[in-house]
Amino acid sequence: MKLLVIDGQGGKMGKAVVEQLKAAFPEQEIIAIGTNSIATSTMLKAGADMGATGENPVIYNSADADIIIGPIGIIVANSLLGEVTPSMAAAVSGSKAVKILIPSNKCNSHVVGTQDLSLSEYVSLVIDKVKELIIENRCQ
Repeated sequence: MKLLVIDGQGGKMGKAVVEQLKAAFPEQEIIAIGTNSIATSTMLKAGADMGATGENPVIYNSADADIIIGPIGIIVANSLLGEVTPSMAAAVSGSKAVKILIPSNKCNSHVVGTQDLSLSEYVSLVIDKVKELIIENRCQ
């Protein structure tokens, strides 16, 4: 199973996701894609198996990913202070992968109906969803 974690800025959200994924699924290979080198480095230090930075890695790896996890901004062009290019957003949103998106109101994108939770609470929900997908064998 190809599991991508995509993040930008300082990589704090991606770091939390990678740490919890590795704790829950130590054998699962995790690819960290940062929109900048700081985010990539942060996710690699958190335990990601491989990492790459920038637009082309997002486009290339989204094409055959099974699960993509990241902030909702990864499907919104010019979000994360412009770090997400239109091509990146199109590649992620157009991917056949299951996308697990974490709401964030910092990118002028508000998802009505979501709860106002802490990052750690959202990450717990992400891990629960990945477990569900793996158990149901929906991503292989």
